[in-house]
Amino acid sequence: MTLRNWVTDLLNSMMTPETAQPLISPTLLVLVVLISVASYFLCVRIVTPLTDFITRKTETEWDDDILNEKAMKAFSQLAPALILAWLLPQAFSNHEWGVVLIEKLTKVYIVYAVVNLICVLISNTVDGFEKRDKAAEHNLTVIEGAVKLILVLVGVIIGLSILFDKKPGMVLTGFGASAAVLMLVFQDTIKGFVAGVQLTLNNMLKKGDWIICDKAGANGEVQSIKLTTVKVRNWDNSIVTIHPYTLISDSFRNYQNMRQVGARRVARSIYIDFDSIRFLHKDEIDNLMEKDLISEHSLKHANQEVNLSLFRKYLIRYLTSHPEVIKKHPDPAVILMVRQLQPTPQGLPLELYFFTRITSWAAFERLQADIFDYVYACVSEFGLRIYQAPSGKDLRLMHNAQLIRP
Repeated sequence: MTLRNWVTDLLNSMMTPETAQPLISPTLLVLVVLISVASYFLCVRIVTPLTDFITRKTETEWDDDILNEKAMKAFSQLAPALILAWLLPQAFSNHEWGVVLIEKLTKVYIVYAVVNLICVLISNTVDGFEKRDKAAEHNLTVIEGAVKLILVLVGVIIGLSILFDKKPGMVLTGFGASAAVLMLVFQDTIKGFVAGVQLTLNNMLKKGDWIICDKAGANGEVQSIKLTTVKVRNWDNSIVTIHPYTLISDSFRNYQNMRQVGARRVARSIYIDFDSIRFLHKDEIDNLMEKDLISEHSLKHANQEVNLSLFRKYLIRYLTSHPEVIKKHPDPAVILMVRQLQPTPQGLPLELYFFTRITSWAAFERLQADIFDYVYACVSEFGLRIYQAPSGKDLRLMHNAQLIRP
């Protein structure tokens, strides 16, 4: 016995057939709606707690993450969809147009419920990886967004094919004919999708990386990577959102490898005044040896030692003995040297190039400042001077000296 026959017999037993006939379809409609609503609350009140009880009893935590309350709510939305698809056509069996329309609408709703359920399960899976600190390695959020986008597009195509009684291939052909318009409307999404895939496949960016993108004004840690946005929390606690395509089309610096290697580079120059570079006298050399600034093996040209040469050797010895400066490292790019750069009108650049074990920003800046404070203080010990452009005070002193000159 169908539901319609059961309702018809029930109403005929309660009233005359002439009175019952107009009430059959409305009663069926109300009854089907009540059954579908009851099926939803049955899943929410019984199936969901039962699933939660079972998942909590298992040893693995993956089922707790995937079959959580959000997933069960999405599953519960599928139950009334199936009930409506099964019973609603019976309520309109005497109306052919109504049966066709209801079947189409219920099938579309089922497609929506299935796509929503799959999307929720995918999100829960990615959240499970993030909970275990594994998503940062593989940048799963971009893949999640891409898969969800594909699922939604497939759902839209299937839904349109159901509504218009067309094969999915024909609907897809219709989309292809309007590809130019679609690309114009969804160009940001398409660019973000392509850029996100490139960032992921090339392992260019992950959540937690420290990046600098001058064009976007970003200098901080990546908080999230979505299909169309990359959110960066700057070190001043401001938030910058960047389109992934910006990172692909323009350059950006990623300091994450520095953190992983455990070595941060220092490459800073001091400018030596050319007039202060000279040979040292024997008493000056003896004085440096007494202060343990140079040693016997650093002397190669008796009575013709250049102060800058000895200063370079001392800086290398000083950096080598510093506990926070890396002397040897498996990475061949991590080196230590003190070198001369191309002379400039401002003096001779003497660059200190080395790596420190400290990579955090504040501690790194303190260490760098301490090292160069010491270097600046040692310059005069070797008879050298650091170039400094004349200030207003210097110019006034020169002018006054000329005025008092006889």
